[in-house]
Amino acid sequence: MVDIFPRQIADNIWILGNDYFHIYLIKGGSFTALMEIGISATADILLEQLSFIDAKPDFLIVSHPHSDHITGLDYLRHSFPLAMVIAGKGAESFISHSKSAQFMITEDRHMTDSMNVSGLLSKKTAIKYVPSLSGCKIINDGEELDLGGLSISFLDAKGHSPGNLLMHIPNIKASLVSDSLGNHYQGRGFFPTFFTGFTDYMETIDRLEKLDPMILGLAHNGLISKKEEIRDIFQEARKAAINVENYIISSKGDDEEIAKYLFQFYYTAELKIYSPQNILNCCRLLVRRVRELCASKINISVK
Repeated sequence: MVDIFPRQIADNIWILGNDYFHIYLIKGGSFTALMEIGISATADILLEQLSFIDAKPDFLIVSHPHSDHITGLDYLRHSFPLAMVIAGKGAESFISHSKSAQFMITEDRHMTDSMNVSGLLSKKTAIKYVPSLSGCKIINDGEELDLGGLSISFLDAKGHSPGNLLMHIPNIKASLVSDSLGNHYQGRGFFPTFFTGFTDYMETIDRLEKLDPMILGLAHNGLISKKEEIRDIFQEARKAAINVENYIISSKGDDEEIAKYLFQFYYTAELKIYSPQNILNCCRLLVRRVRELCASKINISVK
């Protein structure tokens, strides 16, 4: 079943975008915020959806600086020049790195082509330059943003990406968690994404679950508002990460062989909107983080 966008999911929240890329609009009494930026190919439909619900964001919130969450920024800035851009600590330095910049341009082009092939056509061209976060407002863990009778609490969530910034809205018990539980296959679990640290990733899942959300907004293929389904989602996210950890530890192949096996297993369905090289590199990161985890445990035991 394909979701209909835009869709109001609570008194103050709408889900925009499409099945691949979820973007969340939060309206307070005085200000409006957009959580998630999307890619260049989602900008057209996002602007149409915002016009349809008569909304102009005062804040553009970058959940984290991966290409599928930030490459639409310049298009949105052009349409909403007065909007303040908010990002987490470390996001700007990540996209400023030369390797990140070139990859981001290439990946945005691939995602744009993938969306066009799937029938989600866009008039916007893929980016030629990486969006800048210079001058954006850096938000730290625990800080709040008052939209007027509705406050957003920000969480610095580690494990997935530098500058990974999530949102919790206590008034309505909504948590918008981006990719911090992994990349969701509809009805079929997760591709785990502990790209900066396995332990941090698992601790972030625990922290998010303790918020006890009634609405759980993922960045891809998932808006969950039933209590039992939210409980199951957290368990699925943990299970996916632990299964990969166990496989990497128990496998007798070398690290590149393991990464290629993970790639063959996970690169299917929704994940094919990304380039093969992107997902293979992601799998290499998973192997590296598990190796680092094992090495740290050995060092602790030796001491």
